[in-house]
Formats: sequence, structure tokens, C-alpha cells
Amino acid sequence: MILYLDTSSMVKMYVEERGSEQVLALAREARTVATSWLSYTEARSAFARKYRDGLISLAEYEESVENFEREWGVGYLALDVSTDILLDAGNLAARQGLRALDAIHLASALRVVDGPGAPASLTFSSADERLLAAAEAEGLSCARG
Repeated sequence: MILYLDTSSMVKMYVEERGSEQVLALAREARTVATSWLSYTEARSAFARKYRDGLISLAEYEESVENFEREWGVGYLALDVSTDILLDAGNLAARQGLRALDAIHLASALRVVDGPGAPASLTFSSADERLLAAAEAEGLSCARG
């Protein structure tokens, strides 16, 4: 199985919060964990916001960033935000009523499914109910992160 993580699920891999155990279990089962390059910036922003808002300590922030940076280069299939993905995302945003960045995540996951050597099984993980509903409407198997 290929697991696609949007950023709301990816952050749960590095910061303990509701849904972290489920996301970690899915990642352990996956042959490949995919995401968009967009997740890099979004995750780093989320870690910093959690620290600024007092939800995690400085030590937890630094550990999250260190672990994320170490795993980013080797642990994920990171999809480029290409022109084709952006065009698909525009259509998805209109059709499914998605916010722009959510539409980019969904378009990226659909590109994995439709691309050369497409996987037999892809699970899309997000903590966003609207995004999960859109992913299901587009034919993806989903897991709440």
C-alpha cells in the first residue's frame, strides 16, 4: 500500500496529538509514504506555530524539526508541485469546494494513482473531514489522521 499524507496527518508523525497513533500505524504498514513538496513548508510552519502557541516546548519543537528534517529526504516520496498538478488542483477546488492547498494535496495523491506504474492500493490520510470527503468522492480509499 502507498500512503499519502497531507500535512495535517504528517505533523502527527512528529508531534503527539489525537490521531498520532493511527497515522504512525498506517505509515508502518505502508510500502511507500507519499506527500507533496508543499508539506515541507506546511509542516515546518505547523511545528513553529505549535511552539509559539505554547502547545509544545522548545525541546519538543527542536526534536520535531530534527526528526522531520532527517526523515524528509529519505522517508517520503515527495511529489513536485508541477503545472499539471496545479491545473488539476484548480479543477478539484471548483468541483469539490476545497481550499487551494487542500486541492493541491488531493491532486498530488490522484497523480500517484493515475501515474505510470500506478499502485494497486493508495490510502489518503488527512485530519480534515472536507478533504477526506472530497478524496472519497474522487475514488480514493481514506483514513482519518
